[in-house]
Amino acid sequence: MREPGTSPYVDIAALLDGELPEPPRPTVLRRTDGNAITYEGQVNLIFGDPESGKTFVCLAAAVESLIDSGRCIVIDLDHNGAPATVRRLLSLGAPLAALRDPSRFRYTEPEDRLELIQVVEDMKKFKPTVAVIDSIGELLPLFGSNSNSADEFTAVHTKVLKPLARTGAAVLAIDHLAKGSDSRSQGPGGTAAKRRAIGGVSLRVKVKVPFTPGKGGSAVLTINKDRHGGVRQFSPVGDHEPVAGTFTLTALDDDQLVYRVIAPNADERNEDENAPAADVKEIEALDPPPRTVDEARERLQWRKDRAARAMRTWREREAS
Repeated sequence: MREPGTSPYVDIAALLDGELPEPPRPTVLRRTDGNAITYEGQVNLIFGDPESGKTFVCLAAAVESLIDSGRCIVIDLDHNGAPATVRRLLSLGAPLAALRDPSRFRYTEPEDRLELIQVVEDMKKFKPTVAVIDSIGELLPLFGSNSNSADEFTAVHTKVLKPLARTGAAVLAIDHLAKGSDSRSQGPGGTAAKRRAIGGVSLRVKVKVPFTPGKGGSAVLTINKDRHGGVRQFSPVGDHEPVAGTFTLTALDDDQLVYRVIAPNADERNEDENAPAADVKEIEALDPPPRTVDEARERLQWRKDRAARAMRTWREREAS
């Protein structure tokens, strides 16, 4: 809310005289090369299929922050429960003293929207470094909102996600992948307003080695959207959704888990972006060969993302 009597217009001259600020940089959840993959003061979306490791990724960010003397809150709308959540945090290496200290760590399972709004209000003073919301799929029904309604999502975003980000927190909102094949390629289920509302990064989580108790697992993280480009800058080029890293969990004998976000190699590719062999054959059969993606799309009557994927795969094979 703007202070009474203040102008709604930004003083651009003063901004230019003071030099333009640098764009936000990702600072939370560091990879093995030292570069981070989520932004403080922004809403970041972590989405994927069930049991793909989404919650582990977000809790690892919380643990990193607690180890770095930060403050965290976990808003558990999926009702995982405090015992299970704290057990996971401890296994990931969260300092016991930090978890005991309500000035450093808080966990909540809001019973209704009024309680959640009160929690969001409390965060203005608590000022978390990381705020985990698990999950968007349960957040919207709490407000009686429809996941497919842009207006209703935007209203909830304004009441919950945006205020949390304004506290300076890296808001890590967990969401589920869409069900339809075309929709899955775009990102999480529900309204496209979700993607537009992301001020930080949207990461797709895809399981590589299934996460198994006592054994660990791994998941590939790809960049679905990066508003400021700070994650893409240090990730491989060439894919629509480049690899941001591989999240791994290694189980030790004493019920401890070692997590890492392994930085991608410079030439690492997103394997999911290779086109099906049948699509590549259709590109090869065109005579004369298409020169651009738009030309292939028009001649085959495909969606642009399908044509782009097939053209890229075809060109790579032709060049090899």
